Amino acid sequence: MSLSPFHLAIPVYDLPAARAFYGETFGLAEGRSSDHWVDFDFFGHQLVIHEHPKTASQESAHTNAVDGHDVPVPHFGVILGWEEWEALADRLQTRNTRFVIEPYIRFKGQVGEQATMFLFDPCGNALEFKAFKDMSQLFAK
Repeated sequence: MSLSPFHLAIPVYDLPAARAFYGETFGLAEGRSSDHWVDFDFFGHQLVIHEHPKTASQESAHTNAVDGHDVPVPHFGVILGWEEWEALADRLQTRNTRFVIEPYIRFKGQVGEQATMFLFDPCGNALEFKAFKDMSQLFAK
């Protein structure tokens, strides 16, 4: 199955801080930009940060309980290859990133074994990064 790149535009109330976070912390390549928005190559997808007043979800994140963790909702992210996820987790930990949910393995040794981590950008947007030990189990029950 061939996937098409997605386009996601998110609000940020501090454009310089968000630009540094996505560009420096993650090391994402920057594309087009203006005084009010910036495009990033988000692991092959197009992420655009748009300057916007703080939203209610950025002010106070709602959470749902999942496996004993408080998962922020809404959130977005990408599913990476296992080694790419490990490299990203190492990069973020080396940069003393504050995680909402530290990198860990869910369903270890079971169907759907996956690595996951959650964090917020400087403007309160929640992100999740995942990897599956076996990508064929992406939608396994």
